[in-house]
Amino acid sequence: MTKTALDWIFSRRSIRKYHPMAVEVEKVDLILKAAMAAPSANNSKPWHFVVMQDRSRLDEIATTHPYAKMVYEAPLVIAVCGEVKLSKKYWVQDCSAATQNILLAARTLGLGSVWLGVHPRLKRKESLKELLRIPEGVEILSMVAIGYGAEEKEARTQYDPSRVRQEEW
Repeated sequence: MTKTALDWIFSRRSIRKYHPMAVEVEKVDLILKAAMAAPSANNSKPWHFVVMQDRSRLDEIATTHPYAKMVYEAPLVIAVCGEVKLSKKYWVQDCSAATQNILLAARTLGLGSVWLGVHPRLKRKESLKELLRIPEGVEILSMVAIGYGAEEKEARTQYDPSRVRQEEW
């Protein structure tokens, strides 16, 4: 049976355990293409991506980010950054859409992933910007740990009808 877009969305879950095998270059390229297919205010495309696969670099991230211990196992991390001058008002939304596309693309390619929040936590941003040598005028929104999952989680929607209003609050 062919999976639909909704099947991929509902089955996308945060995966924090990974097998040690590397993610193929072709899959990394597809993930980045999906990221850059995200919507962007005024088509400003403020995003930049730092792809990290070097084990020593990944271990530094796991040490630097307080909630990134799974990166000790993950073979790939992509930092999603925004060039603020390109979209002063909407870089966060644009880069969030790119991050979501990364998560969904990873899922469709048989990979597990988890979103690691960076922005707006100043201490996280500063230490990671220094570690990754991010230039002035560019901010880190998020990082995504990616790899072949060593755990599987059931699909879910988390739909809650009490959170839905019709026409007005």
